[in-house]
Amino acid sequence: MANPKTLFDDKLIIANCSGFFGDRFTAAREMVEGGPIDILSGDYLAELTMAILFRQTMKDPSRGYAHTFLKQMEQIMGQCLDKNIRVVANAGGLNPKALADELEKKASELGLHPKIAYIEGDNILPRMAELQEMGETFAHMDKGMTLKDAQATSITANAYFGGWGVARALAEGADIVVGGRLADAAVVMGPAAWKFGWKQNDWDRLAGAAVAGHIIECSGQATGGNYSFIDEVPSYDNVGFPIAEMHEDGSFVITKHPNTGGLVSVGTVTAQLMYEVREPRYLTPDAGARFDTIKLTQQGPDRVEVSGVCGEPPPDTTKVCINNLDGHTNSGTILLTGLDIEKKAKILENALFNSLGGKDTFRVAEVQLIRSDKENPASNEEAFAYLRMSVLDPDPKKVALFSAKLIELALCNIPGFGGTSPPTKGRPVIQHWPTLVTRSRVTQKLYMDGQEILIDPVPAGQDIPPVKSLEVAIPPVPEGPRVTAPLGRVYATRSGDKGGNANLGVWGKTPESYAFLQDFLTVDKLKELLPDMAGFKIERYALPNLLALNFYIIGVLGDGVSASLRMDPQAKTLGEYLRAKNAEIPQSLLT
Repeated sequence: MANPKTLFDDKLIIANCSGFFGDRFTAAREMVEGGPIDILSGDYLAELTMAILFRQTMKDPSRGYAHTFLKQMEQIMGQCLDKNIRVVANAGGLNPKALADELEKKASELGLHPKIAYIEGDNILPRMAELQEMGETFAHMDKGMTLKDAQATSITANAYFGGWGVARALAEGADIVVGGRLADAAVVMGPAAWKFGWKQNDWDRLAGAAVAGHIIECSGQATGGNYSFIDEVPSYDNVGFPIAEMHEDGSFVITKHPNTGGLVSVGTVTAQLMYEVREPRYLTPDAGARFDTIKLTQQGPDRVEVSGVCGEPPPDTTKVCINNLDGHTNSGTILLTGLDIEKKAKILENALFNSLGGKDTFRVAEVQLIRSDKENPASNEEAFAYLRMSVLDPDPKKVALFSAKLIELALCNIPGFGGTSPPTKGRPVIQHWPTLVTRSRVTQKLYMDGQEILIDPVPAGQDIPPVKSLEVAIPPVPEGPRVTAPLGRVYATRSGDKGGNANLGVWGKTPESYAFLQDFLTVDKLKELLPDMAGFKIERYALPNLLALNFYIIGVLGDGVSASLRMDPQAKTLGEYLRAKNAEIPQSLLT
């Protein structure tokens, strides 16, 4: 169905109102009331969110969806119908049907009659044994180990779906479409394919929509949020959420509503492009998008045009997010104050683990001394250092005992013993298990008007056409004097988690700054600057069209957010850590 009724014949205005379950609640109403839009989209499902929703279903089987979405729709459903705004979101989580049922009830209470559709089929947990018999090993994408060999207890298993179910629902007249594990970009790709009548092999157009989806799916991160060059952002009050104005050829403009805070610039868009990605080929269940072909142009204030995206057929597999139960973890942070910090840390560490039978009694035990103390401190707090000790083990009693033994040392150990938070008995660990499944073995099931519609997957086994990277003229490395300065005075960064791995994107503003960056920041140099990353395998990918490098650090986050013992288990701070490091930088880049 081509050219359905929307605000404009030549474009489709898609707004985002959520980047995760817990994002700004008022954003949905703000996007509907702040200016003209055709589609209100939302991404509610981070990798750990499925495990959180699983705990909901254990308490109440009728839950398992993002309940905030239901409350948001209560506020705006009537306005959306009046303005002909369709709503597309993956807020259904583990229970799209229940969310759709609750939306129907809420609409009835409000005297409204929207057509509501929901998409299922992504939840393959009940089919695991069947799929394994068919040859699916569910091997870990980084470790190579099969799920069977891991002897893991899986609590959720959801395959990533593309946007064709959404496109069909909109073509059938749906006003609201909710799904389970719709891929982040699918909530943009589906509406765009519906509006412009794209076919399943319109790779370049689909890839453009995939890039648009990736840019706007994390709400304010494309409009000034988490942006390194903070002085460029006029205001952080009421940061406007992003909008993609899609065109028929797959190009688009990123913008935001007027009279909102934040910023839309080539820099902020680049920042989001570099978030949670690996190689230049960005994969979705519907198409692969080549990030090394993207061209960014500042079209005007708070308007960035994105064009030139080349696409490829998707692989014959799609990603599956499995969450396994993997023991329990506990941690404690003790204040170390004043003199002899390292001696105090060793005394406390030894006493604690000796009382527990040694570090080796735990599957994992880590100790980190964080030096924030200052000589001749001007305040009590400036005398603090922090000793953070963490354990992980299958035995919950042993993990709970960790806190008890730590508290027992309060009056019998180092001078000035004090903690930063009350002790706990620990918490369950959820192991993230990224894997793949053959796309033809999972089917989107669309439900609306009491009917089930099976969505045909994109055909497998298609050849990938050759794609040429966007050619960019990069000058020689700047000559002249060099000065010692933080990298962040010239370069921006964006980092994030991909399961147990982290990505770290770095980019400059000019071709000259990129010339120095690509020559200077090798994998070995990164490990030298960030010695705590030296023990991990690191991949480097160059994106000269974005004046950027992307580093992919394998295994730094263990088995994902819940299982990581790092203070920053999502690697959100990794980029700013790099920006704080000094380097010999060409003076011309600083001026």
